[in-house]
Amino acid sequence: MFVQLQLLLLLVSVYRYETEETDKKLADAEAEILHNCIKEKNYNHDEIIRILTTRSKAQLVATFYRFRDVYSTPITKSLASDKDKDIVNALQIAIRCLKSPKKYLEKVLSDAIHKRGTDEDALTRVVVTRAERDLAEIKDIFYRRNSVTLEQAVAKETSGDYKKFILTLLGHADH
Repeated sequence: MFVQLQLLLLLVSVYRYETEETDKKLADAEAEILHNCIKEKNYNHDEIIRILTTRSKAQLVATFYRFRDVYSTPITKSLASDKDKDIVNALQIAIRCLKSPKKYLEKVLSDAIHKRGTDEDALTRVVVTRAERDLAEIKDIFYRRNSVTLEQAVAKETSGDYKKFILTLLGHADH
């Protein structure tokens, strides 16, 4: 539990130099470091934490793609072999969020809606926090993956005032 909290704290508090430039040699080297740590099941290694918390998102994406190219599997799938460990789950979520936040949030919405009994907390959290930012793009991703609009899915799986509230935030006035 401590490692997950440390990872989360560092992800939100450490200064991350943001640039679109990437260093291929660094991506190669860090993909190898990540691979070795995963292979040795040393998930709380300081190097993993350092890489995930200090590199620019562009550099991380380059490293993740390099990992996939060299080791023939995405990094999150390499971690999947140990899904029962909390740190592995935390690392997978962090990597998905860093790599493609909108796709990750679409998955959160999809899981929230398609669960047995809608996860209203997760649904509300994503819709409210992204409503004025990038919810339209997340809705597009949802439609492409599910062949149904987010509004249709929400209307089918919710009811009452909550349904009206979420549909209003989604920009769907006819509820």
